[in-house]
Amino acid sequence: MGTYQRFEELPIWMEARKLAFEVYQLTFHLPFANDFARVNQIRRACGSVADNSAEGYERDGRLEFINFLSIAKGSAGEVRFQLHRAADLAFITKTVLDEKVAAYKNLAVQIANFIKYLNTNTNRGIKFKDRITSTQ
Repeated sequence: MGTYQRFEELPIWMEARKLAFEVYQLTFHLPFANDFARVNQIRRACGSVADNSAEGYERDGRLEFINFLSIAKGSAGEVRFQLHRAADLAFITKTVLDEKVAAYKNLAVQIANFIKYLNTNTNRGIKFKDRITSTQ
């Protein structure tokens, strides 16, 4: 889609992947590690940001990509909530909370800006190229 040849080149995917790794690292430490439900929920949410960015890209259609990016942005919000919950339960410090929440807010802004860009783009996507007919 666009100038990117693979989803691995997308800056939002790279950032989501990096942040997911950082969140995973937090969940390995006690007492966080013992709350299996909380660990599972935050891991699924942080993975969902990168997952949906990649899946949307691979759908080869602009509107589907936008839809998946919207889901990814929502997952970034869910991660922020889960981080607040982890801080409330004293699983992470206020410093870690503030750092990670800021990073996920920044990522959500990047996703929103990319969605705005895609909404102004007239390219429908690779899967529609063969369907364009000439009027010659």
